[in-house]
Amino acid sequence: MIEELKQKLGDEVEKLQFELNVTLPNEIRKAVEMGDLRENSEYKAALERQQFVQARLGQLRERLSKLSSIDVTQIPHDKVGLGSTVHVRDEKSGLKETYHLVFGDAVDFEEGHVTMSSPIGRALLGKSVGEIAYLKLPALTRQLKVTELKTIHDLRTDDL
Repeated sequence: MIEELKQKLGDEVEKLQFELNVTLPNEIRKAVEMGDLRENSEYKAALERQQFVQARLGQLRERLSKLSSIDVTQIPHDKVGLGSTVHVRDEKSGLKETYHLVFGDAVDFEEGHVTMSSPIGRALLGKSVGEIAYLKLPALTRQLKVTELKTIHDLRTDDL
């Protein structure tokens, strides 16, 4: 999971780096050749894109740095944490749900992924099988009992 995310972010860095070093300088050069830069929308657009790409590259590098500092051995084997797949049952309705705790960069809501910083992620974090997570919503508080848990340590490499 972590390596896959690093790869995804690394690919985006590579793509943006190419745009910053090759594509945008060509666009700026063409715009400069057109003449008067005060009223040249292509020039302004290329400069704005260049600033955006530089900012995004900074964000991605910072994120990659944080990912590199994660020590998987520090993630508990018996409690909900990063990479966990959690099966819960709503104590009131009996509805069963499955969540996968992921980083914010790897969210795919169609597959039940939730970030660890989301309300459901924060409620589940640190819970063990049999414990109840209290999810406070504006209208009510849901009680979700953890019925099954697979941590990042239990997952096979092809599951990650």
